[in-house]
Amino acid sequence: MHFDVIVIGSGAGGGTLAHRLAPSGKRILILERGDYVPREAENWSTRAVNVEGRYQTREVWRSGDGTALHPHTNYGVGGNTKFYGAALFRLREEDFRELRHHGGISPAWPVSYSDLEPYYTEAEHLYQVHGERGEDPTEPPASAGYRFPAVSHEPRIQQLSDDWGRAGCKPFHVPLGVMLDESDRRRSRCIRCATCDGHPCLVSGKSDAQVVCVDPALEHPNVTLLTGAYVSRLETSASGREITRVLVERNGARETYTADIVVVSAGAINSAALLLRSASDRHPGGLANGSGVVGRHYMGHINSVLMALSRCPNPTVFQKTLALNDFYFGSKEWPYPMGHISFVGKLDGVTLSAGAPKLAPGWTLDLMGKHSLDFWLTSEDLPDPESRVTLDRDGGIVLTYRPNNGEGHQRLTRRLEGLMQQQSRCAVHGHECHQGLFSRNLFIGQQIPLAGVAHQNGTVRFGTDPTTSALDVNCRAHQVDNLYVVDGSFFPSSGAVNPALTIMANALRVGDRILERLGARRQVAAELTVGAGA
Repeated sequence: MHFDVIVIGSGAGGGTLAHRLAPSGKRILILERGDYVPREAENWSTRAVNVEGRYQTREVWRSGDGTALHPHTNYGVGGNTKFYGAALFRLREEDFRELRHHGGISPAWPVSYSDLEPYYTEAEHLYQVHGERGEDPTEPPASAGYRFPAVSHEPRIQQLSDDWGRAGCKPFHVPLGVMLDESDRRRSRCIRCATCDGHPCLVSGKSDAQVVCVDPALEHPNVTLLTGAYVSRLETSASGREITRVLVERNGARETYTADIVVVSAGAINSAALLLRSASDRHPGGLANGSGVVGRHYMGHINSVLMALSRCPNPTVFQKTLALNDFYFGSKEWPYPMGHISFVGKLDGVTLSAGAPKLAPGWTLDLMGKHSLDFWLTSEDLPDPESRVTLDRDGGIVLTYRPNNGEGHQRLTRRLEGLMQQQSRCAVHGHECHQGLFSRNLFIGQQIPLAGVAHQNGTVRFGTDPTTSALDVNCRAHQVDNLYVVDGSFFPSSGAVNPALTIMANALRVGDRILERLGARRQVAAELTVGAGA
């Protein structure tokens, strides 16, 4: 069966691209290896989601030393956006330039921030991002404001924001993709629950790729979605210059599809694996891998979850509203980037049992969950050609990662500890209310960078030189004329914020290039969106 465009994957990249192409009238096929995440009570169960891993893949990868690796990733319509915390940040303008870190150089991108800026604005509007311009001291220039107001802080978070402000910092509201209308909570789709971050949304109130992009795209008769469709291989013409067949395994059978254009968007790890599996006489090192970079330069950020305990309870329900970027590019004392401080969703004793943090004296897990502020710290890891995706002899995924640039992250942690010690005096316990920071090992028994692949990027990098990059500046393969890649694979560096909005914005940008190639006009008026109060 022939299509104008085949999109492999339906997450932040593939889902957004399909939405962009849908109004054109061109025949679009979306191939998704997973199914729709079932709507069920377990969506809101921290035990089912975090302890039992109800929605995670049962696939087993291998780490570089050959040990089994159980990736914390999900296959389904909407990809990992079904489970993300919906924090939708732009990369900083400086992230697109060469940046010197303590651990080395973060390379410049082949496009500038200004090239992507209009698409960032479109992506923020499409994904209904709530935020406030001008609060974040590192925020890059924007051509428009957010269409929805920032999500308000609950009292404990507002107190912390005020404390940080008095300490000379510039805390700000996290830009969040949620369909929340705080002026009309009765009609608001988002109900501001405690199980947003890391959970699928039972009421479809989170701006994930399925709700915002895939489902509206399917309203167009020219768009088809096949679930349970695992793409095993891409085959090319005799010249190797174009993909002629997409081989799919579905419902125990093998199927073949063709298209004028094929877009790979399976996530940085699986996209690289697919290209490596598609090696041939013309592409002996993997499809579009004449440069040898496919699978290399894997990045996933240096991430930590840190709990700040206090004697007073933290009754916050929706915690992920506050962030701090004062140390993103360093400080007077440390001239190198450190990273980003924000929050995860509120942790409870059940969730903590999955990570078994070191217990503070006199504290149970349940008590820790009720008395903690739960921070998420992100620092940039640098591209290393030896951090890479490869295949074993059976075609299974092998993920090798060499941690780097860790000093900035350690200093960021110490900065947070210092800020927590400067909190205003508690009326009950005085300055002794704060009990310290405790690291929560999210992935006990596994290395965090390997198992925690939510921020995966960098394995099929783009650039202007075909000898050092797999894709051109429009994310088209240098060596295969009708192959594009639109997930996080194209990143040459990772920055220190969630990559999702950059993936979405780039998908819109590449979508416009594909529409031009197909001779189709973009039909803005025909785009379907979902209202916050719907």
